[in-house]
Amino acid sequence: MNPAEQSLWQWQGWSIGWSLSQSQRDAEVAVLLIHGFGANTGHWRFNQPVLGELAPTYAIDLLGFGRSDQPRARLKDEANEPGAVHYGFDLWGQQVADFCKEVIGRPVMLVGNSIGGVVALRTAQMLLQDPGNSSCKGVVLIDCAQRLMDDKQLATQPAWMAWIRPLLKTLVRQRWLSTALFRNAARPGVIRQVLKQAYASGNNIDDDLVQLLYEPTRREGAAEAFRGFINLFDDVLAPDLMRDLEIPVHLIWGERDPWEPLPEATRWNETLACVLSLNVISEAGHCPHDEVPGQVNPLLLSLVQKTG
Repeated sequence: MNPAEQSLWQWQGWSIGWSLSQSQRDAEVAVLLIHGFGANTGHWRFNQPVLGELAPTYAIDLLGFGRSDQPRARLKDEANEPGAVHYGFDLWGQQVADFCKEVIGRPVMLVGNSIGGVVALRTAQMLLQDPGNSSCKGVVLIDCAQRLMDDKQLATQPAWMAWIRPLLKTLVRQRWLSTALFRNAARPGVIRQVLKQAYASGNNIDDDLVQLLYEPTRREGAAEAFRGFINLFDDVLAPDLMRDLEIPVHLIWGERDPWEPLPEATRWNETLACVLSLNVISEAGHCPHDEVPGQVNPLLLSLVQKTG
């Protein structure tokens, strides 16, 4: 298997990190892997080379993460300032859609983990609204973010949440506090503890994983995407994006995901017409593609074959 080649792409004045793994085999459909919050292209270390043997397989760093630039965060109600961006799913969706059109240049299957799943759905929506360009042939959601803290999810939260919500919103918009929270979390020991929560079986929590997550946090602007994301109280939700989607969506879910409840994924599978399958990975948590790639890769390969 060939290791992924690392590259940079210029998008709207920003430098974007991406990688590509491919064999000599030609394929009509490419694969694009979209990481979750705090991760980067390296989080597909066990998947990208395997998929690349079957089809050109790209991975991209969302703006604010990995090797991509980390511009200053601007919240919705803050005055615009040069070089600042509003982090959210429209921004990331446009970034990925433009990457599909300008770099990949062929039909694509999008694979997203956690918030990367929501980005994948928003990207698919944008690509399908632009028929003059390369289209999206399908989406695979791996433990897609349900965004339970969004205002539209308030009815599903405990009653006391409505009382503390205004204070919470006031606090997390303060840059000094969001930066302090980020710096406290962005330490190798803390990262390892979070991984022990996310990876239910404990598989593949190694030094390489900790380092690939830690390294981008050392950059000057690393806290800005964190500030932008924790202030996303009113943005798109995955079920709303899927409701009118006319391409196949497949779900892969860790049975013991501590953050994105499996029953909600089951509900999506039962109620949304575009969702064609739900594969539950036993004993796995939030990132089964990295925790148990031996179980996830065959599923992805099968979906790529069916899509191509």
